Amino acid sequence: MTLNSIKVEDSSGNTNDGTEASSSSSQSNGVHKVCLPPHRTTFQKLRHRLSEIFFPDDPLHRFKNQTTLRKFVLGLQFFFPVFEWGPKYNLMLLRSDIIAGITIASLAIPQGISYAKLANLPPIIGLYSSFVPPLIYSILGSSRHLAVGPVSIASLVMGTMLSQAVTYSKEPALYLQLAFTATLIAGCLQAAMGFFRLGFIIDFLSKATLLGFMAGAAVIVSLQQLKGLLGIVHFTNKMEIIPVLTSVFENRNEWTWQTVVMGGCFLMFLVTARQISARNPKLFWVSAAAPLVSVILSTVIVYLIKNETHAIPTIGHLPKGINPPSVNKLHFGGPFMALALRVGIITGILALTEGIAVGRTFAAMENYQVDGNKEMIAIGLMNIVGSCASCFVTTGSFSRSAVSYNAGGKSVVSNIVMAATVLITLLFLMPLFHYTPNVILAAIIITAVIGLIDYQGAFRLWKVDKLDCIACLSSFFGVLFISVAIGLLIAVGISVFKILLHVTRPNTNVLGYISSTRSFQSLSRYTTAVRIPSFLIIAVEAPFYFANSTYLHERTLRWIREEEDRIKANQEPPIKCVILDMTAVTAIDTSGIDTICELRRILEKRSLKLVLANPVGNVMEKLFNSNALEAFGLDGLYLTVSEAVDDISSSWKPEKGPAQPLTI
Repeated sequence: MTLNSIKVEDSSGNTNDGTEASSSSSQSNGVHKVCLPPHRTTFQKLRHRLSEIFFPDDPLHRFKNQTTLRKFVLGLQFFFPVFEWGPKYNLMLLRSDIIAGITIASLAIPQGISYAKLANLPPIIGLYSSFVPPLIYSILGSSRHLAVGPVSIASLVMGTMLSQAVTYSKEPALYLQLAFTATLIAGCLQAAMGFFRLGFIIDFLSKATLLGFMAGAAVIVSLQQLKGLLGIVHFTNKMEIIPVLTSVFENRNEWTWQTVVMGGCFLMFLVTARQISARNPKLFWVSAAAPLVSVILSTVIVYLIKNETHAIPTIGHLPKGINPPSVNKLHFGGPFMALALRVGIITGILALTEGIAVGRTFAAMENYQVDGNKEMIAIGLMNIVGSCASCFVTTGSFSRSAVSYNAGGKSVVSNIVMAATVLITLLFLMPLFHYTPNVILAAIIITAVIGLIDYQGAFRLWKVDKLDCIACLSSFFGVLFISVAIGLLIAVGISVFKILLHVTRPNTNVLGYISSTRSFQSLSRYTTAVRIPSFLIIAVEAPFYFANSTYLHERTLRWIREEEDRIKANQEPPIKCVILDMTAVTAIDTSGIDTICELRRILEKRSLKLVLANPVGNVMEKLFNSNALEAFGLDGLYLTVSEAVDDISSSWKPEKGPAQPLTI
């Protein structure tokens, strides 16, 4: 059977014998021929497919038709965005960035100390991590508003996972080695994912599962801070909700009223400041300055009463000076290497997810684009350098980025200003933190993480997508009752399961005709859609793969059985033709082709005709190359459902009178 006999031609209008298909022949009887896509070699197909996978944004388009010198300049700007925005920078932008940078620093300094404590690291490590990484990002980063530094989730995960095997109080040297090594591994993973353009991997962490994971982590972090708020000395290292609450109430004799009063007062102050800024964005500086004000006030209070009570634990001595090198502390062997690898991978992915999400959020607000893969490289190199300079995992922080945005920050220079402020603190102001109480760090952490609990988002998930809400809750309770790491695995597992569920159990619908729109739509959605007598039109809304071919085979036969039962009950004309609308079938494999052929054979034995309507280019090509179309005959393939109905109905002889086509 020839191409022409089944109404197929290539995109140029040539039939398979090389002759030109005329306009009249291609539209004889109002039926259009279905075109094959342009011919491409296997290498061309592979190159196109790989390009779509790894380069969907075509990052090299700016290099086309450029001189060698211009390509060199564009290359520098591509890898080092500072060369792109630097020449356009002016004093007006600098003024805005200085204000934003100082404002960020007022939040970053207390948060850095607090998040280091959250990771069970010395507080000074948090300040080191707020100095070097922002400088690296300012050279390599493409987001104008991303404020870089330690974040709560990555700090929590690192502290939790490392403390299960090693504690800083007993083995400080080993703990630091593992923390810096995990940071290096995280940076290498992030940079490699960006370089090889594997950003789609982090998409397996859906927004729903991350919502539950972050909420669960926020609850655990907040409960862990009860140690500082209540003044408890002996506290569990576990991160599950039951051991934490058990430890709180078993050590009631260690609670101190001075700590409880101070912690409660400053926690109320911080939460109130946060609410004021949330209700009036123009007062953003209230919540931004509140942590630093709290640190200063609490430090002064403890200093004044130091001779009266020793019941309030303080940070103690912090060394002055810039980051010491930590290359000699990187640990690549021994029994804990696997632990460092796990911590690095998990914290690296979490940090990457948060940083890119924050960067894209503010880019969308200011109508510019952030290259996700370039961001991965920037964040990765930032952590690689940081691991060699006594820093732990850092990324873009939503709270600090929001402060930078509201303070009028215009570029990454605000990160440089913040780093300069932290540098001054490291060189000259460290003795001032000697009497800073631990309770204020706990209050700052609680205030920061409660913003991660988005209960309204969970309600929206339940309203829009019940499966997403179940995924969110599973991740949330996994973190609460099992562990942070297992909770993250549950989040990933549920995301993958959801993908598999959609692939293996795709939607199918029976279509009816809406005369006012001259289109075919789902009968279950549109009450105005009507069935076409003797036709059953089924739409498949997914690729036809090995994973769902059996399901689609069984579901199609079930649709036919249900339609026959309905027809029998209503005494309507029997089905003569089944049309598969393949508009939404974006791909097909050999299992899908075999399933379609098997369906055709089964229906043929039952005196039913199977027709395919509107297969897309690559599906059409595979059907043709497999010779599957030959069995469908002259009237087995159509460009649209309407043409199929018109053409096939016109060929049927009614019981009385001349043949009349069913015009759509």
